[in-house]
Formats: sequence, structure tokens, C-alpha cells
Amino acid sequence: MQRLLMTIAVLALGLGVAPAQEVKREITRVTDDVYRFQNRFHVNMFVVTGAGVVVTDPINEAAADWLRTEIGKITKQPITHLIYSHSHGDHASGGTGYGEVPNVIMHQNAPEDIDLVEPTVRFVDQHRFSVGKKTFELTYLGPGHGSDLIATVVRPDNVAFVVDAVSARRLFYRDFPGANVDHWSDQVRKVNALDFDVLIGGHGPVGTKADVAAGLAYLENLRAAVLGGLKAGKTVEQLKAGIKMEKYKNWGAYDNWRALNVEGMARHLKQSGAVN
Repeated sequence: MQRLLMTIAVLALGLGVAPAQEVKREITRVTDDVYRFQNRFHVNMFVVTGAGVVVTDPINEAAADWLRTEIGKITKQPITHLIYSHSHGDHASGGTGYGEVPNVIMHQNAPEDIDLVEPTVRFVDQHRFSVGKKTFELTYLGPGHGSDLIATVVRPDNVAFVVDAVSARRLFYRDFPGANVDHWSDQVRKVNALDFDVLIGGHGPVGTKADVAAGLAYLENLRAAVLGGLKAGKTVEQLKAGIKMEKYKNWGAYDNWRALNVEGMARHLKQSGAVN
């Protein structure tokens, strides 16, 4: 499998943002037909199938509009399918920027519409469809980070697109806001059970299946360290200062989110009764 073959037309001035503010936009070719699009800190995936283009999260309207124009420079195939990874606004806003897309896929738990875009297909546990020479396997990841999060695997490329549940070599988001961390860990386990080679995350660099296992190990190690400290009578502030997770110091967001990860894990363990 060819990976990271080339980078196409990278930087562009953002549309619809404050004057003089530059938005980094980059399209990277991951395999012959699978592309990664980065808009500042957010990432999506699109696939040229031979019979149409399948796009994922619009991110915002300006990003989706820009990407639609760039896709038109790569292929004359129309955008035929839009897959939403979940309904959180930082990934799912602005779907109208893609234009009229005939097939829109969301999980059953997604709202009636996402920023005025209504689904044509909803599914419960799994959904599979083919376009041209590609097959798309969608899997619901259960509750945790949100209630409608799905993973998408593209065949035969064996590329997975997974948003927010886990990223390659990057700490988990802040203090796990609004989430049951054990459920979040279960989401990562479900991703780890899927069959794929390359990971395109909603944030961070392109990774591999091994990065998912590493993310799960991080969560398990963090849980054990925080639980042990709480049972030993340590305060959250002591845990934030003492649990360094140094094995992961080279991961993205380590300096900003390590202490918040400890704090969020401690809150969850207390609220769930695991400390008793």
C-alpha cells in the first residue's frame, strides 16, 4: 500500500474567517484513492471511487466549500456520499458547503439534521455499501465520546477514519468532558477490534492500527495509576503533579492535557464508585 504518496496544494486563505487570519488547509494522498484533508487542527477523509467521491465530516462550511473546489481539480467525479462520524459541531458543521449530496449517512442516534443537512440513511450497529471499486464498512462505537460516533473502514485500501475516540500518538481530549471514561475506553477497544492498516484520525498525524492499541494502553495505564493514587488517599492535585505518564511525553498535547487527563480520570473514578 502506498502511504503518504504526495501532498497536494497545501496552504490557502480561509474563507469566512476574520480578516487577515490564515487557515492552514492541506490535502494529503494516503493511498491511490484515499485522501486526508486537514483544516487547521481538524481532519477528514475523502475517497475517489471511480463512480463518485465519498466525503466525510465537513468540519465547517468554509472548509467544505474549499474542499469541494479542490476535489473538482482532482477528479470530475461528483460527490455522491457524505458520511458523518458524529454530530459534534467542530467536525459536523457546514455540510451544505459540499452542495447537494444525494446520499447522507449518520448513526441512528444522530439528531434529525446536522446543521440543516438531513440523513438519507441511518443505521444502528453496522452499515456496508459499495461505490465504484470501493467498499465502506461503518461501525457504531457505542457511547463514550458522544452517543453517535462511528468508525469508517475503506476496502480494499484498509484505511480507517476514526474521529475523537482515539488519535495517533496524541493524548486524549482535555479532561474527557461529559464522558464516561470507561465507555470511552470501550470505544477504543471496538476500534482496535476492526481490521485495518492505516489510521486517519480526526486530529493528529496519519497512524497505523498499532497506534490504536497504544492509545488503549495509555488509557489503561492512566486508569490504574489514578485509581491506585485515589485509593492511597492522594488528592487530585497531588495526582496531577505526580502522575507524569512519561512514556508518552513525546505524544501530541502532552504538555497541555496530561494533567487534565489525570483530573478527568479521577473525577470519573470517584463518580463511578470505583474508588470504594
